Amino acid sequence: RTWHVPGALDLDLMRAEAQCFVGQHDFASFAANRGQPEHDTVRTIQQVQLRRSGPCVVVEFTGDGFLYKMVRLMVGALARCARGQAAPGEVRQRLESPAQTPATARFVAPAAGLYLVRVRY
Repeated sequence: RTWHVPGALDLDLMRAEAQCFVGQHDFASFAANRGQPEHDTVRTIQQVQLRRSGPCVVVEFTGDGFLYKMVRLMVGALARCARGQAAPGEVRQRLESPAQTPATARFVAPAAGLYLVRVRY
């Protein structure tokens, strides 16, 4: 199962934006609310890999933990940037000022094609 994104993707821009996620950040603007606010939205992303596999683009995140819908919101942001629907630097701006993220910037990628590969303890 995959997510079909119509139109061309700027993979170089997508890779550059993806690297903004690496490090320790407040991911409040990349998390959904389950009815109760999260007490701690700071997470560390050790690595983001983005590669083409035939007609598909594979994005892999390695981190110390993930918030509700965090990966879907991060991939949605990358897709918006790669399609020219968001300004370059939007990811960094959202990480630096999560409280100032407009609702229109929050795009949740569909769950189709999202896989949990491994959990390490």
